[in-house]
Amino acid sequence: MITTRRLGADPRRPISIAILAMGGQGGGVLVDWIVDMAEHNGYIAQSTSVPGVAQRTGATIYYIELYAQSHAKFKGQAPVLALMPMPGEVDLVITSELMEAGRAMLRGFVSPDRTTLITSSHRDYATVEKVVPGNGVADAQAVFELAQKYAQRFLHDDMQALAHQSGSVVSAVLFGALAGCGELSFNDEAFEATVKRGGVGVEASLRAFRAGAASARQSFKAQVPVNPMSTAPQPLPARAASPEVEPLRARIERGFPQPTHAMLGAGLQRVIEFQDVAYGSEYLDRMADLHAHALRCGDAQNEYATTVEAARWLAVAMAYDDVIRVADLKIRVERFERVREEIGAPAGEVVGTTEYFHPRLEEIYGLMPPGLVTWIESSPLVRAQLVKRIGNGKRIRPHTVRGHLTLQFIACLRHWRRRSLRHVNETTHIVQWLEQVKTLLSVDYQLGLELIRCRRLVKGYSDTHVRGNSKFDRLLLAANLLNGRASAADDLVALRKAALADTHGEQLQQRWALLGLPEG
Repeated sequence: MITTRRLGADPRRPISIAILAMGGQGGGVLVDWIVDMAEHNGYIAQSTSVPGVAQRTGATIYYIELYAQSHAKFKGQAPVLALMPMPGEVDLVITSELMEAGRAMLRGFVSPDRTTLITSSHRDYATVEKVVPGNGVADAQAVFELAQKYAQRFLHDDMQALAHQSGSVVSAVLFGALAGCGELSFNDEAFEATVKRGGVGVEASLRAFRAGAASARQSFKAQVPVNPMSTAPQPLPARAASPEVEPLRARIERGFPQPTHAMLGAGLQRVIEFQDVAYGSEYLDRMADLHAHALRCGDAQNEYATTVEAARWLAVAMAYDDVIRVADLKIRVERFERVREEIGAPAGEVVGTTEYFHPRLEEIYGLMPPGLVTWIESSPLVRAQLVKRIGNGKRIRPHTVRGHLTLQFIACLRHWRRRSLRHVNETTHIVQWLEQVKTLLSVDYQLGLELIRCRRLVKGYSDTHVRGNSKFDRLLLAANLLNGRASAADDLVALRKAALADTHGEQLQQRWALLGLPEG
């Protein structure tokens, strides 16, 4: 049985509550509920907030202090309440997402002798996690370990999932967790009465509140959320979902060893979804050629590591991000449903988004046949007009007829993709990479394998893609320069880690110089 304290018994100090929430998660509503409940139950309440910069670049920090009116009357004077939380002086910390709990601990709001930490264990990835060239996702396990160490009590669950199941938002579940933790001297009826006084989405909010309260009253949960980037691919199915794909699935089964099937199946699915079945066949052609070469170089003795890694990174390379793919992703039904679900919009309510498109001239050229690009570049007037039309970007509203048709038209250009300059350039780059891999495998298996893994540097769209491609090209050069060294594979790994460490390539340059490689 969990024993809890009752905050507010000490007349010398108020109850202090810090709430860290992102935009759109109802942090302000949660604060209003707590203040309203306290004021209706004999407390003086004060709330303040320090807003973040924007969604996922900074969270709003709300601060509440509650002081019992009976204590104020006993002392004969009104209390002086603080405007912001102070390290070591916070009783309750409530965060809407796991990394916000980490931020709260970094700020010193969580202390082992005083603080109960309540958090949702789900992840909403921050901008700083997304812009890292490699996998920039923060370590959830580290946050859990620190929370168990520094919080007097640590209560957590996937409250976002509970909110979705209840048809509400995470703030209502957090309000329930606050009730369930037993720290405040208010019963569930007082909490529910507060929700009812709000008068908006009452039934859904009450369902979410009760789910949060039940979760907080359960035994301690030790599980850590799974990082979706580390999830293994699904096994190859017994049959493909469509007759057109079945021959390709069967080809994987017949032509490749079983340990490679799952990754090859995932790769095939990705490239078909990106383009078509014929493109999937092209993917398997390239994989069959590389696999046959890798077998001659000892791939079987290395548990088919080269084939598995190539199956992954070749699929990523072939399913590159271009304007066509971006437009396609923005009009998918799943995306509209996700947006509606995230904001908690009721059925029948119109939900719209505004998409900002600002492609560079290179992205526009990438849609065109190479011959047309050559003609435009030879005509300064035509080029200037094109730059003028795209220079300020476009704001498109895909929930409108005009906006949806615009994006639909761009997405339909996938049927012309193979004739485009971008596809020619990407294909040339892929062929160059695979040929270099095969050459290196013949003389240094491990170096060839590590060069395959270097492809992870290339991702994203527009400037992000250009930066990644530039670093990848440097590692292609480095692999040739390192070839013949006893430590070649390890040195290439060190260069890759340096390239993934920062956006501008400063660490890569330092490692390059440290290895004594000539500038190419």
